[in-house]
Amino acid sequence: MTTLDWASSSSVSTTFTTGFSSCDVFLSFTEDTRFIFTCFLHLVLKSRGINVFMDSKRLWLGEAIGSALLRAIEGSKIFIPVFSEGYAHSKWCLLELVQIFECHKFKHQTVIPIFFYVTPSDVQNQTGSFAAEFQNHVKNFEPHIVDSWREALRVIGNLEGSIIGPKM
Repeated sequence: MTTLDWASSSSVSTTFTTGFSSCDVFLSFTEDTRFIFTCFLHLVLKSRGINVFMDSKRLWLGEAIGSALLRAIEGSKIFIPVFSEGYAHSKWCLLELVQIFECHKFKHQTVIPIFFYVTPSDVQNQTGSFAAEFQNHVKNFEPHIVDSWREALRVIGNLEGSIIGPKM
């Protein structure tokens, strides 16, 4: 079973500056939406003067999420997870989502989910493309980690957001 360490830092290359700073919006997404949706969302938000955190491809260099990313999450005012067919495949997105969920739950920060060619029900219940990924996660990760991912998906998937694509 894999355990994941949030505390150790890794080398980070992002649009987020080091030191304590805050962003208006934190985008959580996978590569399957980077160039067909998320980059455009990022550009639109920035063109309206909104300070947006969007990771670079080199953000994940090790097994741990670095302290700069945790500061980016905690310092953001609004979170936009872009749920897609590949979202549950990424342990990094699921780890981000747990942190986003914690900020939403304890600090009442706003989360606006986007359901990109997936249904809210698939996210909430880990069905559809999320089902097969969770079968693998159960085999590869400690139960408390998988349970935290399921809870975050259930709660955030139940929030009001936007549905994009034919799956409704």
